[in-house]
Amino acid sequence: MEPITLTTERLVLRPFAPDDADGVHTACQDHDIQRWTVAPSPYARSDAEIFTAALSPRGWQDDSMYNFAVVLRDSGLLVGALGVNQRVLPGTYEVGFWTGKEHRGRGYMTEAVLASAHWSFTSLGADRLEWRAEVGNTPSRSVARRAGFRMEGEQRSALLNKGVRRDVWIGALLPSDLGLPGSHPYVPAPR
Repeated sequence: MEPITLTTERLVLRPFAPDDADGVHTACQDHDIQRWTVAPSPYARSDAEIFTAALSPRGWQDDSMYNFAVVLRDSGLLVGALGVNQRVLPGTYEVGFWTGKEHRGRGYMTEAVLASAHWSFTSLGADRLEWRAEVGNTPSRSVARRAGFRMEGEQRSALLNKGVRRDVWIGALLPSDLGLPGSHPYVPAPR
């Protein structure tokens, strides 16, 4: 897919570029990013260079992952990262994200997740957007909930992070949750 840019009231979500390596490297020195994401730990400058100059562009080229630099619209300052990846089931994608320590608590990532969800449903043909985070990552769970994700439970041993299998929380957002039509009919189970 040709890389695209999304805009919100306060943010621009754009493909990563090699120039973002310094910002990514600095942000990923944060203990919480290294603890709760699959980012390498310790996080070296070369990790940021590989992520911004090779992995992210390749993901757009081969449609394996769509990584966005989340930057402030008025200044271009990097506040976080967001990725949308296709899951095994057709029409199902997963969103993952991190926010730089000094930018947390301002609603930036909720805004970015909602923009990426709308794009996923309208441009990628997603019928389900999943969010997963290791059990205990309550800030990530809070972002997902504010974005409208419905929590669906826990999956045991569903994440391999730095050589250790961990349990995860999972939630999902459907097109109808945002007032959008799905690509396929959905009939919820009777309650």
